[in-house]
Amino acid sequence: MEKIKIGIIREGKVPPDKRVPLSPKQCKQVVDTYPNVDLVVQPSPIRKYQDHEYEAQGITLQEDLSDRDILIGVKEVPIDMLIPSKTYLFFSHTFKLQPYNAKLLRAILDKKVRLIDYEVIKNAGGKRLIGFGRYAGVVGCFNGFRTFGLKHNLYNLKPAHECEDRAEMEGELAKVNLPANTKIVLTGFGRVGHGAREIMKLVPATEVSKEDFLTKEFDGAVFTHLDTESYNARISDGGFDKSEFYGDPSGYKSTFPTYAAVADMYIACHYYAEGAPFLYTRDDMKNADWNVSVVADISCDIDGPVASTIKPSTIADPIYGYDPTTESEVDFQQEGAIAVMAVDNLPCELPKDASEDFGDELLKHVLPLLINGDQDDILQRATETTLDGELAEDYAYLEEYSNS
Repeated sequence: MEKIKIGIIREGKVPPDKRVPLSPKQCKQVVDTYPNVDLVVQPSPIRKYQDHEYEAQGITLQEDLSDRDILIGVKEVPIDMLIPSKTYLFFSHTFKLQPYNAKLLRAILDKKVRLIDYEVIKNAGGKRLIGFGRYAGVVGCFNGFRTFGLKHNLYNLKPAHECEDRAEMEGELAKVNLPANTKIVLTGFGRVGHGAREIMKLVPATEVSKEDFLTKEFDGAVFTHLDTESYNARISDGGFDKSEFYGDPSGYKSTFPTYAAVADMYIACHYYAEGAPFLYTRDDMKNADWNVSVVADISCDIDGPVASTIKPSTIADPIYGYDPTTESEVDFQQEGAIAVMAVDNLPCELPKDASEDFGDELLKHVLPLLINGDQDDILQRATETTLDGELAEDYAYLEEYSNS
């Protein structure tokens, strides 16, 4: 049986990303499960997992990957690191016409690379099969509570990226001390939202219904978790029809300001569809009823549905202030400022745990298709470019973009 030669590439994007697509133990699992797979790992000085940890699992380190058939990474591959005529799997951030990666897509085409983009690996029903969303929710929710403690001088949590792993980060949550009747609102029930819920279970806050959240006071801290129909209403009669809303949301308005009038912290984990109402606007934050003082915008759509998110923040400097009156950035501890946490690469803060979670999904949903065959065309639908240097049929719309 002919060997399938797979290489785990070194991440080359700047700033450095310490994540990996497969941990050392997961690499061993691949070679133990698939005798026809020849797997090697390119050495790297920046991975959270060290080279010797791969060698300890019997995995070969190999600098030159030109003999590989399939190359697997995490983030965009720098143009000068692309090896022509190979199949690559990584997050390319091109299918939404992101202007900063047009040159990358052009290079992929010129070098006749077959690109399988993780972000568009979906089942027949359109559900994404792989991603880092869960750990975006986990870390983002932790960061939200860290921000709340700093904003109100209540407690000080060690930053997630300074923790060795998730276990140490979760241990920090024992310091969380929330005043009575602190109210937290969470939106989104996808991977990100469920990741955030994992943290909500570890803090001293009880889940309550949206009705009680709006109308009652509590002896302890509480939170409510809202789905789309909870914060959108038909303009004409206040009703909600899911198929109508997702088909054409133009006849709907946001009712989120009702929650913002009683909430102290907002954790945004929802997916925002183009054309849907903004959850809140800059004018909403100027209203005298506005009460939210901390926003953890894990979704991080800039100048979008969460209007206090005017820029992304960074792991090194994760919090900034938004002044509703001047609509500008200020010190987050300034009186009246909304403290915004909008880090746009949250899973990088826990690279080991996030990598293991991603690797589990890769092992379950993707590698069997690469190795045993893609009978349901799952990977074919996620193939943006071909080994002939052409855009795949479903991605023909990228032609002008790739030439821009």
